[in-house]
Amino acid sequence: MSGAQPFRIKVLISGSGTNLQAIIDAVAQGAIAGQITEVISNRPGVRGLERAQAAGIRTTVLDHRRAPSREEYDRELAGHIEATGADLIVLAGFMRILSDGFVEQFMGRLINIHPSLLPAYRGLHTHARAIAAGESEAGCSVHYVIPELDAGPVIAQAAVSIEAEETEASLQAKVQAMEHQLYPQVVGWIAEGRVEMREGMVWMDDSPLSAPPCLRAEDNA
Repeated sequence: MSGAQPFRIKVLISGSGTNLQAIIDAVAQGAIAGQITEVISNRPGVRGLERAQAAGIRTTVLDHRRAPSREEYDRELAGHIEATGADLIVLAGFMRILSDGFVEQFMGRLINIHPSLLPAYRGLHTHARAIAAGESEAGCSVHYVIPELDAGPVIAQAAVSIEAEETEASLQAKVQAMEHQLYPQVVGWIAEGRVEMREGMVWMDDSPLSAPPCLRAEDNA
């Protein structure tokens, strides 16, 4: 058993890497039975690369500005991932829409976190839209990535209350705090083999998931 290869996680970033840090910490604490083998950024010089280097994790910059097209960049990125190996690819603030070809190549091994309670508020400006609509709750969702944007099967969610005087900035901070709990938890489930995607659905503990589990901020109170 000691010779078994660890579960290999690659994290794709574009910026500060706060969700990356949460996953790094969870691995260090033994909460994720796997290893972050590489952090890849499409932008040089970002804080997330410093976080990875401080943890002794290999970093690679594949600058999207040097690629002649989105498809060519995604082919380069896919080739690099395949050559170096990954059991799970975690999008953690990777600010690029991936081409269908890339997504299809890694479908079932590719997850993302989105700052809304999907299927509500796909796309951008999720917090402002939730406040403007008079919602009582907002949150975040970890989902498998499929070619349709923010439409993949949801693995788990975390919810927070929207207060009467809520601002976009205050709601973003509350949701982000929940992201830092939810994302490592889901990565841990996948690394343990508890969660997988089969036939376009999320399976957990060998049963199809009828509804994603939802972590609530008050659960931590």
